[in-house]
Amino acid sequence: MRDGIKINSQRLNNWLEQHHHPDQPIDLIGHSLGGLIIRDFVCHYPQWQIGRCVTLGTPHVGSICADYIWRLTPAVVGKSYIDALDGTVAPLPEHITLGIIAGNRPKGLGQLFLQYHNRKLRKADSPLLDDHLIHNGTVYLKETKLEAATDHLIMPVSHTGMLIDAAVAEQTGYFLQQGMFKR
Repeated sequence: MRDGIKINSQRLNNWLEQHHHPDQPIDLIGHSLGGLIIRDFVCHYPQWQIGRCVTLGTPHVGSICADYIWRLTPAVVGKSYIDALDGTVAPLPEHITLGIIAGNRPKGLGQLFLQYHNRKLRKADSPLLDDHLIHNGTVYLKETKLEAATDHLIMPVSHTGMLIDAAVAEQTGYFLQQGMFKR
């Protein structure tokens, strides 16, 4: 998180140059900020043959939680806020097949910020429906949506929990093989 998205994207490219043959397709999976790195990578390094991509709990349109943290203690989110968590990451190229897995179990450190934000919205009589306030403890469900994505799946997992959830792993594998989630 301390480095910007461009540096992390470049690191991924450098690693692939050393460890992967450019003629072989690559499937990419990223959790949270990792999904934004994937988006930047596929946009700025088109020489790679990208198969399918899956993002887990990635705030594709920006992160309200990261915004609160950025305003309070910018060092915590580092340079990852700019051009990524602020919602300004590179657009998804049309040829990329992307599956998004979002969680709706509100457990995690970020829930303190999101609960505060939800109370603020309710006090302001925001026209948002309650289902727009659903989050995984760090990222709002609405922040994971991306119009250019191929498929979007909501699962009963928290932001961190999705990393070790067997059903999430199964759905990820299914998407990489089939280009859609198992329903």
